[in-house]
Amino acid sequence: MIDYLLYRVGQFLAMSLPLKLAYKLAVFFSDLRYLFASEDKKQVSENLRAIFPDKPPKEIREIQVRMFRNFAKYLVDFFRFEKIDKEYIKKNVRFENARFFDEALAKGKGIITLTAHLGNWELGGAIIALSGYPFWAVALSHKNKLVNRFFNRQRQSKGVNVIPLGIAVRRCLSVLKNNGLVALVGDRLFGETGITLDFFGKPALFPQGPATFCLKTGAAIVPGFMLRNSDDTFTLRIEKPLEFSPSADQEKDIKRIISEYKLIFEDYIRKYPDQWYMFKRFWIE
Repeated sequence: MIDYLLYRVGQFLAMSLPLKLAYKLAVFFSDLRYLFASEDKKQVSENLRAIFPDKPPKEIREIQVRMFRNFAKYLVDFFRFEKIDKEYIKKNVRFENARFFDEALAKGKGIITLTAHLGNWELGGAIIALSGYPFWAVALSHKNKLVNRFFNRQRQSKGVNVIPLGIAVRRCLSVLKNNGLVALVGDRLFGETGITLDFFGKPALFPQGPATFCLKTGAAIVPGFMLRNSDDTFTLRIEKPLEFSPSADQEKDIKRIISEYKLIFEDYIRKYPDQWYMFKRFWIE
């Protein structure tokens, strides 16, 4: 109940204040939280050191502080979904390479829109849906039902159809069969069977879902990332669909597909480490 009340207070402030002032307030609370969030700081620091083993501690801390602040701004953007419309998109979002969606949809097998916990994936989904694409997103349910309803109402208000993780397989297959877009976050395992691959040179677990759906349906995997720019505008960048020819060995194919998009994740996280919101231990050793 406390979490729900905090989210609603946050939404009230984000909606009531001008955007720049809302961001400043979010940064203030982020810096305050940073002073006391010892466990989160420890995990983030360990993750950053795995990515940048040669960076000095001072630079790691600077990235860490920016990451906490960017995440606070991420929440402001989510709370302000009611204000997002086509005019907002025109002024604040550069949508790059939407043609890759159009070309993949023309094949009639749907799209697996793959991203990471990087930038503002919630806002990116809203922008894609508002741009007219049939968009579904698989989302982990919150334990608190009020919080869960709040998050889903925010998403659905912008045309994002929510698929709970617990029924994701059947629903995703249906959406792809009907040539829709299914959004999956592929850099963290949430309960499903995972596969171990090197990530920045260290073993990590990755979910098999995106690769499995690709093999079952023939849907294209199209990576995309909603990146915050230095002036707090955004770039929604869509990458080329992954090119893949399946073999008779499904296990080998799954590993090959994940290995391919894992490299894309590494590239983006290396470029935007202060926008990779991974507050938990990521690597398995």
